[in-house]
Amino acid sequence: MRKGLILPGLALASLLTMGAAIGTPRQEEKPREPMAWNVDAPHSEVSFSVKHFFTPVSGTFGSYEIDLVFDPQAPENSTVMVTIDVASVDTNNERRDDHLLSPDFFDAEKYPKITFESSSVREVSPNRLVATGNLTIKEATMEIELAINLLGITDLAPEMQEMMGGIVQVASFEASTQVDRRYFEVGVANWAQTMIVGGDVTISIAVEANHD
Repeated sequence: MRKGLILPGLALASLLTMGAAIGTPRQEEKPREPMAWNVDAPHSEVSFSVKHFFTPVSGTFGSYEIDLVFDPQAPENSTVMVTIDVASVDTNNERRDDHLLSPDFFDAEKYPKITFESSSVREVSPNRLVATGNLTIKEATMEIELAINLLGITDLAPEMQEMMGGIVQVASFEASTQVDRRYFEVGVANWAQTMIVGGDVTISIAVEANHD
């Protein structure tokens, strides 16, 4: 007669424990949601630069909204939406600003907003991202790439959090792209020519953002 195999009590208990573990389905972790960040407008800026003959002339838009979702661990989960009030353009010259708002350029009364909405974000190197998305000015929409530099991200010490109204983390970014204004018909009739006002416009965005 074949004798049965007798296991010591400790080994048998271990075997039963392993069997129970194998038979128990593993609870899946919920995916981490990317976080919405608050843009600190007094420490952020939307600006542009274009040449007048050979001289670069810059301006800003004083009124805008930036909706930013940023995931430092998985940048591809990030999104950005920018809405600019055209009437807030400021080139430090009232006559020029009025001309930019006219039908010759932005036609701000008919087209009061400029928008950019990302469709994807990718990391190209440490602290460098590219947001691809649609830029809409007047009736024209173009897919562009917005190059983004992460300037820094820091956790605030508890005493600083209290001083800053509960903010626990701050991040800063610089973003830029270049577009041809003629694609968007910003500059019509004689102003479509590039002898006086250049065709290429550099758009820059500096953002300081935080969350609590």
